[in-house]
Amino acid sequence: MTALTPRTLLDIDDLYVYFPLYSSFMRTSRTAIKAVDGVSLYIRHGETVGLVGESGCGKTTLGLSAIRLVEPTAGKVLFEGINLTSLPRWKLRGLRRRMQVIFQNPYGSLNPRMSVLQLLGEGMRVHGLVGSRREQKERVGQLLEMVGLDPKATDAYPHEFSGGERQRLCIARAISLEPRLIVADEPLSALDVSVQAQIANLMKELQDRLKVAYLFISHDLKMVKFMAHIISVMYLGKIVEIGEANDLFLQPMHPYTRVLMESIPLPDPLAPSPWMKKMVTGEIPSPLNPPSGCRFRTRCQYAFGTCSVVEPVLTEIKPSHKVACHLVTA
Repeated sequence: MTALTPRTLLDIDDLYVYFPLYSSFMRTSRTAIKAVDGVSLYIRHGETVGLVGESGCGKTTLGLSAIRLVEPTAGKVLFEGINLTSLPRWKLRGLRRRMQVIFQNPYGSLNPRMSVLQLLGEGMRVHGLVGSRREQKERVGQLLEMVGLDPKATDAYPHEFSGGERQRLCIARAISLEPRLIVADEPLSALDVSVQAQIANLMKELQDRLKVAYLFISHDLKMVKFMAHIISVMYLGKIVEIGEANDLFLQPMHPYTRVLMESIPLPDPLAPSPWMKKMVTGEIPSPLNPPSGCRFRTRCQYAFGTCSVVEPVLTEIKPSHKVACHLVTA
């Protein structure tokens, strides 16, 4: 477990999230999808932690379970020193305003039957942050202005906005309750490239202004490098490498991290890649039955005997840089 400091906002300690699979007969469970399998990380106040990995590696499940939108199977999640995993739901409700989410799809995460005033004002009313309807409308107008939208658009509906504008609405809804932490689950992937840059800049500006922390989930490494202070690399339910963003890009140590770096498109396709090529083969194994030992060994060309028997431990190789690989030593 991480030693808590006054600046630690969220501390995830040995978290497991398993989804049992039931047979159609007798509703008995004999196996489970190991979506998150013993993950530990922490986020400090005002910090962005990027979480990257292939689709299906457990990134979204980890993010949602960290704020108990998905129930963890085991482990602890401390938010400002409060153990979320042991709280009853009625007590958890009071903490919800401090933990918000920006979802991947701005088209599906906004109720088309609700106006902007209703979408952004509902949470504030529920948590008692506004009193009269006039105060609510003024606050919604301020939020729209903060995210670069027309403050007079309070009576508009989601279908009247473009994709980028809808994501701005989602961001405005997330910051409306003055949260300390926002889980941003692939917030840019459904947008055009030019719009992605605008939304990323907006999120950074709001972070500087509001001192909010992000858990930024994405598969786009270049965007994660732009957004994050710390980057965590996830593979098949496990964290395989954690480091400061610039350090991890300059010197990735885990073979899987280097594979991800290799996938970044280069401006000049004929230029030599700074990373090793042909380091990975085959498909990602099933989380129903992950490989023994190192989970990446079935796709790693450097795997040797120990990799199939002993699971590597996430070890600090140098300050603020941890790697789970038998080939990497301090």
